[in-house]
Amino acid sequence: MSEIRTVTSKADGARGKAARFPSLWLTALALTAFAVLIALGVWQIERRTWKLALIDRVEQRVHAPAQPIPSPAAWPAVSTASDEYRHVSVTGRFLHDRETLVQAVTEEGPGYWVLTPLQRGDGALVLVNRGFVPSERRDASTRQSGNPDGQVEITGLLRMTEPQGGFLRNNVPQHNRWYSRDVAAIAAARGLHEVAPFFIDADAGSLSGSGPIGGLTVIRFPNNHLIYALTWFALAFMLAGKLFVTFGGGLFRRKRFVHEPAGGSDASARRTGSDAGTIVEST
Repeated sequence: MSEIRTVTSKADGARGKAARFPSLWLTALALTAFAVLIALGVWQIERRTWKLALIDRVEQRVHAPAQPIPSPAAWPAVSTASDEYRHVSVTGRFLHDRETLVQAVTEEGPGYWVLTPLQRGDGALVLVNRGFVPSERRDASTRQSGNPDGQVEITGLLRMTEPQGGFLRNNVPQHNRWYSRDVAAIAAARGLHEVAPFFIDADAGSLSGSGPIGGLTVIRFPNNHLIYALTWFALAFMLAGKLFVTFGGGLFRRKRFVHEPAGGSDASARRTGSDAGTIVEST
């Protein structure tokens, strides 16, 4: 008959303690990283909620009946949050001799946006992006029949000015090179006064003939926030699993077993090796 007793070497415990448990600074760093990853995931969830609300708001504005543009007295209050992509209408007369061509790449190919000032009855001006023309129709003489005279009514989407230039390209007004629809800069270059701080992207049905192609406004809001959130949360839980395994290895370390014969008195004779590696209790 024999017994199995669990015995643990004090020397082994001392030697393995450092290996089983990570250093304090490494543990603190790992916990900090876990908290940051969770925070990033929560932030992406919040961003997704905001983006969905934005998309819904813009969709409602785009498909709403056209309303008159804000009056000059209300121009200072016009903002991206409250007005961009609002469906609006305006009546006036185009000043074709002061149009501006802004480089564009559309579903129709490369070419230009044609921005033309429209003067209302009260004298106020608003820039209208009449639409797209290909490079071969850059010269206004090639599209004279598409330039309406007299009073016209334009419907379209209210857009905010673009003062930052195009992608990696700044406007060069002195050389008449335009890469973004910067209302203030265009107005200054064309000698326009009392100009609305926004422009209008004309609807496709607002213009006809050989004029520019309207209705090409691209409304796209990337919404990858859920994927980003799941990525951050996955990294956080992977890190948490690693921490659990690391600490679990110290708490549930493998115990060694020594097989020894049973019997004898309860007074034990202990034999310890020079390295205190194993302690055997015999009875």
